[in-house]
Amino acid sequence: MNSAVPDNKPIARSRASFDLKTWGPFIALLALALLGVLINPAFLGLDNLSNMLTRSAFIGIIAIGATFVITAGGLDLSVGSMAAFIAGVMIIFMNSLVEQFGPGLTTILLGIGASLLLGLCAGFINGMVTTKGKIEAFIVTLGTMGIYRSLVTYLADGGTLSLDWGVRDIYRPVYYGSLMGIPIPVLVFLLVAVVGYILLNHTRFGRYCFAIGSNEKVAEYSAIHVDRIKTMTYMLQGVCVALATIIYVPRLGSASGATGVLWELEAIAAVIIGGTVLKGGHGRIWGTVVGAIMLTMIGNILNLTDAISNYLNGTVQGIIIIVAVYLQRASWRKSAP
Repeated sequence: MNSAVPDNKPIARSRASFDLKTWGPFIALLALALLGVLINPAFLGLDNLSNMLTRSAFIGIIAIGATFVITAGGLDLSVGSMAAFIAGVMIIFMNSLVEQFGPGLTTILLGIGASLLLGLCAGFINGMVTTKGKIEAFIVTLGTMGIYRSLVTYLADGGTLSLDWGVRDIYRPVYYGSLMGIPIPVLVFLLVAVVGYILLNHTRFGRYCFAIGSNEKVAEYSAIHVDRIKTMTYMLQGVCVALATIIYVPRLGSASGATGVLWELEAIAAVIIGGTVLKGGHGRIWGTVVGAIMLTMIGNILNLTDAISNYLNGTVQGIIIIVAVYLQRASWRKSAP
């Protein structure tokens, strides 16, 4: 009877630790929102909240794809450059279709289809080179980051690629429109999050991602097709980048070598803040959603106060990444048997 008492204590501590890891990002989000209200009451304005959530949709959608890649033990540094390249090709393709189909819905739908296909192919390349070439994901995606950024700069001839004005007028509602009072980018973000949650937590593919990230060798011995699953995570990442690009293009109607700069930093930061472990094996979709909103909220708060320059947004994000990873490591050490 006495020996049963000590056995229950570690279980209680483990459950408490798990609850903290689960709800930590949400508590941090509420604390940050409270800070925003204290700094400037305009933070809770409907227009401000709508704008903030709309802006978080880009990074949030990309970060959901990154959650799968990181959970399976990978990393993709090319997402920002990939977005710029997809946006550039999408604009060139739609402009070329105007002569044949005019600036109508057909042109836009074909452009969206081309964007999704291009994202799928870009992710496939990252995944195949990483798995079949047995090269570290960091090196592969660092290389493709440079390739995609260089290609869009070349296509723009060092300048900017602009979408046809007729197409832009029809395409604008994809970013600026709303449905039942909710901005369309936010609805797309929510839909992608729901699908991502189901895929990661309620399918065999999701379980395989967890298993591979936890221990790739053990996953291989368990008859899991590791290379195939990891390649699929990169393809999923590519599709998420394409979806974010589809929403982003009507915002400005242009693309250049400066498009998507540091999006990879923000996407990875959102994933880590949300509780996904950088070394793999553990991922949370809703935590990633909260992380993406938090990053946008930080920039928004900096815009609403004169205490800290908005130019230091990247500094704040960098500090948050380092602190989040440190807290993760300390937490997992305590919960380790």
